[in-house]
Amino acid sequence: MKPGSEEDFMLNVGRRIYFDKGSAQISEEAQMTIVRQADWLKDNKKWLVKVQGHADEPGGEAANKALSTRRADAVMNALAAQGVDRRRMWAKGYGIERPVTDCDDITCQSQNRRVVVNLREEFDESAPQR
Repeated sequence: MKPGSEEDFMLNVGRRIYFDKGSAQISEEAQMTIVRQADWLKDNKKWLVKVQGHADEPGGEAANKALSTRRADAVMNALAAQGVDRRRMWAKGYGIERPVTDCDDITCQSQNRRVVVNLREEFDESAPQR
């Protein structure tokens, strides 16, 4: 594995941040992951960062879309507070559109309450106009 690669980020830093049900509050454990992510991103400035928010089923489509956007914004703001340049990042909430797992068990659904920090080489269509 090459240092500074996407694989390096995924395996050695971690790209997922998990949230409590109905919350966009960053936990202490999540904050530790964000600090590691920020340190890595500051050392690897070639990467752009798409911060993708997600939610689980309960709550309705509009509410979950808004919650997932708040989660993505919270992580992006936390990365910026750790010194990652905001011009390299953008956030998008997907609501329940992209579940990791499809199940009815509440423990299983917790995997869908997440933000994924994805590395990109260029901005995509979901990025704000630059």
